[in-house]
Amino acid sequence: MTVGVLGAGAWGTALAQMLASDGRDVTIWAREAELVEEINTARTNGFYLPSVKLDERVRATGSLAEMAQLDSLLVVTPAQHMGAVLDAMPSHPRDLVLCSKGIEAGSGRLMNHVAKTCAPNSDIAVLSGPTFAHEVAAGMPTAVTLACGGGEAQWSRLSPAIARQAFRPYYTDDIVGAEIGGAVKNVLAIACGVVEGLDLGQNARAALIARGYAEMLRFGEALGARAETLAGLCGLGDLVLTCTSTSSRNFSLGKALGEGGKAVDLMANRRTVAEGAHTAPVLAELAARHGIAMPIVASVYDLLKGDDPREVVQTLLSRPLKAEQDSAG
Repeated sequence: MTVGVLGAGAWGTALAQMLASDGRDVTIWAREAELVEEINTARTNGFYLPSVKLDERVRATGSLAEMAQLDSLLVVTPAQHMGAVLDAMPSHPRDLVLCSKGIEAGSGRLMNHVAKTCAPNSDIAVLSGPTFAHEVAAGMPTAVTLACGGGEAQWSRLSPAIARQAFRPYYTDDIVGAEIGGAVKNVLAIACGVVEGLDLGQNARAALIARGYAEMLRFGEALGARAETLAGLCGLGDLVLTCTSTSSRNFSLGKALGEGGKAVDLMANRRTVAEGAHTAPVLAELAARHGIAMPIVASVYDLLKGDDPREVVQTLLSRPLKAEQDSAG
């Protein structure tokens, strides 16, 4: 099976490097012609993953038509641009593995719904889990969820093509759960970053992770996800990782907000995408539409609109006392 990577940001580049680790040729697509040239000549991606010297088997292209000829594609474009990129492809591979974490603004669609509209004849899978790009590129041990909408037949095709000695996928057919875990945790990571920026302590962060996980479960189950999926690598595992390290783009954005930065300035000056900032507004809207209590998500949305972080935290702390398992949050 031929496998390529659609998108040459930090995560896409790390996945291409990982795939090449067993000696296979890997093609990666980049929008920028200068990045294609840099990857193919200098074997580096100085803009997105400067710490890594790329394997000689990784080859870049700017041609979507070339990528369409591969058997499978790992789709690692920013979530808000994935639909446009897939629409621009003249055809699509048999398997599309979605690696971007988010919800489409405006439509409120999960990425698998966007992909299915663009590529109705492809089988859709979702790869998600606790992954920092620089660690995957360095060959450090990593485990992920590979959710296959095509069931075990798709898993039997994809798992040997994606698994490597230090990169271990685990199977599920719950693509909704895998997507929701990745999208919601990005928003919660911003909240945990704010706690860090305000110097509120480890107790507060642990409480926020636990209460945020409860929000993830409520939202996921309302949309048809399974609780056991969200308790796994793509939900709780990813949540813990991104809520505890400045290596997380979403956590670092929240930390800067807690330290007094303005969302509009922070977003304008960032080289890479903090997907949680784009997901928070649509997630808050979907939660309200479905009557799902997600006060932490709503608070992150308020922060991104410019509300004072200390006032937002005080509002959360002033919520009525209730049972821990209360579905009203």
